[in-house]
Amino acid sequence: MNQSIKFVDSNNSQFFATIKSRIDHYFQSNNISKTANGLMVFKTILYLTLFVSFYFLILFEAFSLWGSLLLAIGLGATMSFIGFNICHDALHGSYSKKQWINNSLGYIFNLIGANVYIWKITHNKVHHTYTNIMGHDGDLDVAPGLIRVSKDEEIKPIHKYQHFYAFFLYSLASISWFFRKDYVKFFQTRIGAHVNNHPKIEYFNLFFYKLVYYTMYIILPLVIMDITWWQFLIGYLAMNFTMGLVLGLVFQLAHLVEETHIPHPKENENIEESWAAHQMRTTANFARKSKLAAFVCGGLNFQVEHHLFPKICHIHYPAISEIVKETAHEFDLPYHDNESFFSALKSHYNFLKKAGQAA
Repeated sequence: MNQSIKFVDSNNSQFFATIKSRIDHYFQSNNISKTANGLMVFKTILYLTLFVSFYFLILFEAFSLWGSLLLAIGLGATMSFIGFNICHDALHGSYSKKQWINNSLGYIFNLIGANVYIWKITHNKVHHTYTNIMGHDGDLDVAPGLIRVSKDEEIKPIHKYQHFYAFFLYSLASISWFFRKDYVKFFQTRIGAHVNNHPKIEYFNLFFYKLVYYTMYIILPLVIMDITWWQFLIGYLAMNFTMGLVLGLVFQLAHLVEETHIPHPKENENIEESWAAHQMRTTANFARKSKLAAFVCGGLNFQVEHHLFPKICHIHYPAISEIVKETAHEFDLPYHDNESFFSALKSHYNFLKKAGQAA
């Protein structure tokens, strides 16, 4: 769809005003900043240290080929964790009150293959506004033609198997992103209802940082390392399959599960509820009580809290989640919450299976 869509809150819901007031009170009464704390800084140092260490241990062949392969898998996972934990918050402006810190940490995104400028449009602006709305939220285009997510999409015979092969496609997510998606989105006339009109500097940034990525992960390893092209290819694919699978699963478990809603408005049709209520119906948490999930997922397992308060650093989401849950129930709104990663994975599997079947 090309036209913008509006949220018409005809009931004048006080849900968001109420929850915002309660969240603000939590931070003020406890004298806590909404930005990064000591634990967040520790995570940042840890993930960046692992990233640099894995990269140079591979590049200078500190271990055997099998050891380097394991490091490549570790590097792929670490790049995902950097995206989740550091860049995601920084690009939302929630890491620090100082914008230069957010900008600096956000630009690390370029070093792991993604384009910062396109991400801010597709994620911050489009996805966070038009969450799960067919024709508007580009994140629903998981693998167009191969994965069906809505009953309004054309169904093909292959879709009845998508609950099996979708996970393989997720492992290709980072390769598709770094070699295709950013370019396609950049040169499209529109991204959803957003009309592309890029500053000239962004044309330079797109190709310059892509070249930096290709140099770091393709050219330098082939030039410096004493390996054959097929050995390099195995390592590069292992890194990207790991990264893609982690990225794909975490993002899909937050929006494409059995409980979440996927509106498909017709031409000139609006969403007949408030934006905040819409977020409650279209997002889902998972493993909310798991400290490990919170540490590695960068708050993306608290997707409900993140969509309501993207300007709050994810390190605070576990603390405010009960406030959000209680307020949602008070206003008779859903609070989708899978208890574990595996229950969310099962729900996503069931969602794919159901979506792949004819009505």
